[in-house]
Amino acid sequence: MASIIIVDDHPAIRMAVKMIATSGGHEVIGEYDNGVDALAQIRQLVPDILILDINIPRIDGLDVVKRINELECRPKVIVLSAHDSDHIKTRCIQLGVCSFISKMEDLGKLKEVIDRVLSGYVIFEHGLRFDASQTAHVDDNSALQALSTREMSVLLALVRGESNKKIAADLILSEKTISTYKTRLMNKLNVSNIVDLINFAKRHNLV
Repeated sequence: MASIIIVDDHPAIRMAVKMIATSGGHEVIGEYDNGVDALAQIRQLVPDILILDINIPRIDGLDVVKRINELECRPKVIVLSAHDSDHIKTRCIQLGVCSFISKMEDLGKLKEVIDRVLSGYVIFEHGLRFDASQTAHVDDNSALQALSTREMSVLLALVRGESNKKIAADLILSEKTISTYKTRLMNKLNVSNIVDLINFAKRHNLV
């Protein structure tokens, strides 16, 4: 039996995941709807498994993973996301995530994934898909892959409509630093305003 923490800002998803996990004989020891509360409890409760959405309030899932990687006792991470983006999957692999499951798929597979991850497997069943239809966005792909985890976190927060002030507070940075990240992102992604940035993110299934 594994101890599990679930982090998702949709109550119905948390309920479904909890039912699946407990039906497999595991114990859900915490449920949270944002990254800040989740991080605090992960440090305190030390779960075996963390089931985590990427697009969550306050601190996004990628930044949560980056921070728990610094812990001495790290949970195994399963990302459960509605955004089946190759860029998100690649970033998850780079951060040491054990598995990625799309919310568009049958969540019932989560039961088997938990057991396999506990046995030491890393599962990205569908791999990364770059086909001929994506050739027009090769430069975009390269730019996204070049972003740091912190830059990706700021990008996800900006396209969720969060203000510089809120992002700064959540990431424990100054507003000036967030403004610098915003300018750097626009330069790297070759966009000139926040609307173009949002459209860029939508085009790459980041929102």
